[in-house]
Amino acid sequence: MALQPEDVGLSRDSGRRRRAQGLRREEVAALAVISTDYYARIEQGRRGAPWQTLDSIANALRLDQAGRDYLLQLSMHPPARPRRGRAQRASPHLLRLLDDLATTPALLLGRRMDVLGWNPMAAALMVTDFAALPVRQRNYVRLVFTDPAVRRLYSDWEQTGRLCVALLHMEVARDPHDRRLTELVGELSIQDVDFRRWWTDHQVAIRNRGVKQFDHPDVGEITLDWDTLACVGDPDQQLITWSAKAGTTSHDRLMALRQRV
Repeated sequence: MALQPEDVGLSRDSGRRRRAQGLRREEVAALAVISTDYYARIEQGRRGAPWQTLDSIANALRLDQAGRDYLLQLSMHPPARPRRGRAQRASPHLLRLLDDLATTPALLLGRRMDVLGWNPMAAALMVTDFAALPVRQRNYVRLVFTDPAVRRLYSDWEQTGRLCVALLHMEVARDPHDRRLTELVGELSIQDVDFRRWWTDHQVAIRNRGVKQFDHPDVGEITLDWDTLACVGDPDQQLITWSAKAGTTSHDRLMALRQRV
């Protein structure tokens, strides 16, 4: 697959200068200790490259780990065949695990950050009746950008929105032929000006862990740690959990939410 300028933080102007670093193609090649012609062929998808060379290019562009992963996804894999339109099915044992997490909000996310499963605590935390939503609308990013209640829920909504966009960019790198993903990006670009603007920034991220602040309509302000549990049997499915340290105000309010559930 050809590396497009925006894929690695490049601009499309005549000088082909890097948005983030202000480097010309010749300067990136020099920093990576390769010829300009070789770098051009890699960038245009006309030549593969060993991981050592890609690592040198990543260092030259000062990419973080998510950027490095994105670069590898784009450059080392040939164009994949389009996936069939078969719906993704949630892993049965992960659904059982969701049911067992009585006090911990948890969502099972699949490709495109589709919501494949949830427990009552997650529905209460997200103020969302997932069961009432049509299956194709059960998407975490869609909720963050289009549901007013979910949008109000996040105290740091802009940070959350930017992270969602960056995660979708990584999804595109994994499967550029995903028609439903293309439709989702197109729909959100039309509906939300922030999504459209941030999508053109071409930032990437990976699901990992972090801290989220919520302004919940029932229990008030609550700060939770979120973490990602990967499914070894199906890397396209990941369990996202939210928790708080015992003895903290946030933990008490999480337990209060549990009582409401």
